[in-house]
Amino acid sequence: MSGRRIVADEYAGFAAVYDLFMDNVPYEKWRDRIVELLKEYGIKDGLILDLGCGTGTMTELLAEAGYDMTGVDISEEMLELAAEKRFASGHDILYLLQDMREFELYGTVKAVVSVCDSVNYITEEADLLQVFRLVNNYLDPKGIFLFDLNTVYKYETLLGENTIAENREEGSFIWENYYDPEEMLNQYDLTLFIRQKGGLYKRYEETHFQRAYSEEQIRSLVKEAGMELLRICDADTGQEPSETTERIHVIAREHGKMETEGETKQCQTIL
Repeated sequence: MSGRRIVADEYAGFAAVYDLFMDNVPYEKWRDRIVELLKEYGIKDGLILDLGCGTGTMTELLAEAGYDMTGVDISEEMLELAAEKRFASGHDILYLLQDMREFELYGTVKAVVSVCDSVNYITEEADLLQVFRLVNNYLDPKGIFLFDLNTVYKYETLLGENTIAENREEGSFIWENYYDPEEMLNQYDLTLFIRQKGGLYKRYEETHFQRAYSEEQIRSLVKEAGMELLRICDADTGQEPSETTERIHVIAREHGKMETEGETKQCQTIL
């Protein structure tokens, strides 16, 4: 098994049913936890970037919480669905079709968030380091980077070599999972059957790769990117991760910029 670059058309079929099969995700609970953590570090409003925003569910919830949101994603199909949600809600959200390893913003933001294991899709350490460097560059002085990760335990024990299937009237999927513990790479082959107009079903086949990262690797990469690591915690409990933690929150702080009167001076540029 080998990692490869995630490209937009890998989500061409999945985008159509992504929200359908993610309806068991407690997004509002996750939003409340993220807002709690942001406020803990003094971020009660202002510009926030949702990195790997997908169909914009969390982006919308954070906009509802009072933040000025920008979303970045590599999938045009996902962003089309996000734009539909924006139209329905009336929220003033900016969506950018960009690869998170190369994203560009018009200015700095108070915080960057990334949820739903988007960071696990970065399968090369060098690429993840570049993502972290870009985040540090686009954060306000002392800005916060908050992201989640699936743990090694989840890939090894819960996903492993398992097959998952779900069938609904609107669509169905078969998820065949393979995890390589030596490479720490997780591959899942998706077969999707999506209902079309007239009642027929169209079949899609997609392959996705994710990388498991240890806490030690994350600590090292955050530091190398120039950020200050503040906390790693169990994303569900907020406590120290245990051996059976499935998802963690990583919270880091911008380092390298300083504020002067009326302006922000950047001490280092890390692009």
